[in-house]
Amino acid sequence: MSAKGTADDETLDLVFKALSNGNRRRILDLLKDHPRTTGDLCANFPALDRCTTMQHLGVLHRAGLVIAQRKGRERWNYLDVVPIKMIHDRWIGDYARSAVEPIANLKSDLETMSS
Repeated sequence: MSAKGTADDETLDLVFKALSNGNRRRILDLLKDHPRTTGDLCANFPALDRCTTMQHLGVLHRAGLVIAQRKGRERWNYLDVVPIKMIHDRWIGDYARSAVEPIANLKSDLETMSS
């Protein structure tokens, strides 16, 4: 991340690479609800062997999307939404604002007309 608090291109490349794979997006979907152990995540992908699932977790970890913490013999995986927020702030936020502003203006105009 640069000094201004925005993601540099190398960081964003890792995030976009991580998000480009359906299995990795599904892992993030599972982590969205609550942290999960690596064993639990692997059990959710019966078509993949444990090693492949661990490789996907490694890509997510390097992109900063997953934080792993060891608790005893278990490895708990947590979703870190900061990289996704950086994407939102850089590319989506301005567009979302411009889409919501006319709706807010319409609401205000309708309220004024009904007064």
